[in-house]
Amino acid sequence: MKTLITTLCIVHKHPHILLGMKKRGFGAGRWNGFGGKVEIETIEENIKRETREECGIEIQNMEQVGLMDFEFEGNPEFIQVHVFKINKFTGEPEESEEMKPQWFHVDEIPFNKMWPDDLHWMPMLLRGKKFRGKFLFDKNNNILEKELYEVKNI
Repeated sequence: MKTLITTLCIVHKHPHILLGMKKRGFGAGRWNGFGGKVEIETIEENIKRETREECGIEIQNMEQVGLMDFEFEGNPEFIQVHVFKINKFTGEPEESEEMKPQWFHVDEIPFNKMWPDDLHWMPMLLRGKKFRGKFLFDKNNNILEKELYEVKNI
C-alpha cells in the first residue's frame, strides 16, 4: 500500500482558530486547516510553505501535536497526516486561489462543513493534548472505523 505524506496546521489564537474554505482539489467545499503533500521538502518546510501560499501568513512558532493515518475504501494508498498547532505568526490571513481563510471562535467551529474526523481530534488539539489516530472512510466520506488516543510524544 502506497503512503502519501501530508501536513495540516491549525492556527490557534485563543479563543479563535483560523480555518480555510477549500476552493479546489481534494476536500473542496470544506473548512480545513492549511497544509498539503510533502514531496522533496521536509515536513516543517512544507507546512511553512503551504501556509504562506494558502493564506499568506509566515509561521513563527509551530508544534507537532498529531499524527494520523487515513484510508479510503477502494483506494490503494493511505494518507499520513502530520498535524501542527501554530500559535505565533506574522502577516494577515488573505485569500488565495486555493483557500479562503476565516477566523472562528472555538465555540463556533463549523464541524458540519468539515471532514467528519475533525470533530474527534480537534478538541484534543484545543486542550493542548497530543494524539495519534487512524480513520477508515467509505466511498461517501463517512467514518467506518476510528482509533484515536492521547500520546506523550509524537
